[in-house]
Amino acid sequence: MTQAVDWNLLSALDVLLAEGSVTAAAERLHLSVPATSRTLGRIRQSFGDPILVRAGRGLVPTPRALAIQERLHRLIQEAHALVESGRDVDLASLERTFTIRANDALINILTPRLVAAARTSAPGVTLRFVPEGEEDLAPLRDGLIDLDVGVIGDFGPEVRVQALYEERLVGMVAAGRPLSSGRPTLGRIAAVEHVAVSRRGRTRGAFDDVLDQHGLARRVVVVVPTFSAAADIIASSELTGLISARYAAHAARLTGAHLYEIPAALPPLPLSQAWHVRHDLDPAHQWLRNEMAACLGLGFGPREA
Repeated sequence: MTQAVDWNLLSALDVLLAEGSVTAAAERLHLSVPATSRTLGRIRQSFGDPILVRAGRGLVPTPRALAIQERLHRLIQEAHALVESGRDVDLASLERTFTIRANDALINILTPRLVAAARTSAPGVTLRFVPEGEEDLAPLRDGLIDLDVGVIGDFGPEVRVQALYEERLVGMVAAGRPLSSGRPTLGRIAAVEHVAVSRRGRTRGAFDDVLDQHGLARRVVVVVPTFSAAADIIASSELTGLISARYAAHAARLTGAHLYEIPAALPPLPLSQAWHVRHDLDPAHQWLRNEMAACLGLGFGPREA
């Protein structure tokens, strides 16, 4: 006789394999750690396999678990998409965690507005932000993140991308420093030592190409991966640097730092949001995308490309 499929167990197994931790899985499943441990026991009994075994302080999947993990995850995602497709969503009773990948500047800008919108319309929703890393398709395809916000590369036909706005860079310097008064010429900017922002640790960028064209060069004395780190350093030092305009305005209000315009045409940073195609018709996900667009000034009715 064919055994009935327990979808709750399969969903829990999907989360356990993704997290490799009973504690982390319990948080995502909204269960207690003991309840999640009992669920893992039932999974092991159903599969006739340990599934996850202790290795040091963590758990690692068995060969059987590795063999089924990718197929299981696709199955769970397709099941969720099938149930949600074409159905109206009751935001007031919606209980769901959305994982959003974004850089620190966007998180600072977005969080107050997006949290306020969620608390008003969908109080049962949890917003989980994760930092940028290696930008690739896998987290979107595997359901590890629901929405990717930032400068989006070409992920191919599996991913929908909506342009949000074009960010620009402005200069930032601590109050009272020479660049905080007078006209900020390229020569004056290049004469001050710089903080550069690069996730890959690069010291050069588009601004250096502009300086090259004018026979100038700047000295970069520190490279950091985030705008927030750069703003903190600049606000308490004699250094300057280029910061995304929206975050720079936020940081300047907090630190009293001075912002100045760059007297050159720098290429804008195109900001977009991206999601996997399986979420196209998911009404809860559509709500999240609309709120994201509204928070960044687009209003509702996203233009999806």
